[in-house]
Amino acid sequence: MKGVAIVIPMLNEAATLPRLARCLAALDPAPDELIVVDGGSTDASVAVARAAGLTVIAAPRGRAAQCNAGIAATMSPIVCVLHVDTWLPDDGIDVIRRTLDDERVNLAGFTAILSGPDKVRWVTSFHNWIKTWYAPLIFRPHLFLRGGRLLFGDHAMFFRRDAFAAVGGFDERMTVMEEADLCVRMARLGRARLVNRIVLTSDRRVARWGEWRANWIYLKVGVMWGLNIRPQALGKHYPDVR
Repeated sequence: MKGVAIVIPMLNEAATLPRLARCLAALDPAPDELIVVDGGSTDASVAVARAAGLTVIAAPRGRAAQCNAGIAATMSPIVCVLHVDTWLPDDGIDVIRRTLDDERVNLAGFTAILSGPDKVRWVTSFHNWIKTWYAPLIFRPHLFLRGGRLLFGDHAMFFRRDAFAAVGGFDERMTVMEEADLCVRMARLGRARLVNRIVLTSDRRVARWGEWRANWIYLKVGVMWGLNIRPQALGKHYPDVR
């Protein structure tokens, strides 16, 4: 059995952490390592996470830097980057291991369903699903034909540690689209796969922005990244919802 580490970047997530902690406690089997990486929360996030029995380390603010720090603090050959507002199925660790039993695959993610207390966001969930294929087909067709796909934070992406290290990890200059950037670099080493199992992800961004505006933001940021238009400055087009 290959060891699996879960790395969770966190910033001001005190309200979301209790549900995540319940989800993590239900995983069977449990991950071999689990690290929460705080980027300087000003609320009770750190205290809430530690009270739930989670190991917390600190890192400079930014998902890329936080993920790199968390991955460096683990040793397992497989790593899953899990956002605080995304919840794995109970057998998620087994799904991860089975997926990477295929030696041709070095990067994968779950199918994300965005949901809130009142509704499922089917339009945005479908867009998240289909852009895994259309984005690399349009912007990186040579990598698409070699099995490259674009995965994002909502997908609870997971990968082989050695492949991640070989491409230099997440680019810490990226404030958003760091996962897509990683996918492009890792596509040179192996195939990516979107697994036919779901994770539930909070619809809080869609609820705050509105469904059509949210999809416009996702599309605009994705196109700017695809065309290499100031990729390190894309964060200003992606409003924070916390």
